[in-house]
Amino acid sequence: MNLHLETAILNVCLLCILTVPHEFAHAWMADKLGDDTPLREDRLTLYPPSHIDLMGTVILPFITSLLGMGFLGWGRPVNTNPSQLKFGMNGLAMVAMAGPASNILLAVIFAGVSVIAGKVMTDLAQFCASAANLSVYLALFNLLPVPPLDGSKLLLAARVPVAIYVELARFGFILLLVALSATSLGTWLAVGSFTITKTIFGIFY
Repeated sequence: MNLHLETAILNVCLLCILTVPHEFAHAWMADKLGDDTPLREDRLTLYPPSHIDLMGTVILPFITSLLGMGFLGWGRPVNTNPSQLKFGMNGLAMVAMAGPASNILLAVIFAGVSVIAGKVMTDLAQFCASAANLSVYLALFNLLPVPPLDGSKLLLAARVPVAIYVELARFGFILLLVALSATSLGTWLAVGSFTITKTIFGIFY
């Protein structure tokens, strides 16, 4: 078995960097839609420890990257109260999509920095290029309709019965592990993120 130690370390470092604005985006959108839950729970901040989850942001992504199983990871979920959100469940979908949207925006920013630094600071350029690609990967990964990922909130917005959602959430972690280890999902996500990242870099050329 080939172990990808360097990739695992890099992915965990990048995930810690990308998780903070991702979770902050959820909190910010919820706050703008009238839900003060993230503010009361100290999530409306860019302070890293407020958003990083030891298991989801460090341990699991390290293991899955090390073993070449794709990439499985997340930050601390931002709690929201749909009854306080404007537009109710549709507002919940907007809060959920704020995270992946922030990843795409971050990918554009990192790509721009990579291009600017390309001929002067090659190490920084490569780091930013990796960050852009992983940011896009996270956007795609989080769109999967499996709890605890952001895409699962779209099920609620689509009025899937809460009881079904709760049952799905019970096995969400296992479903993700099986999908990444026993199917081509990880490969599809990697190819998709590379293609989108390449398109983003094309903006700067």
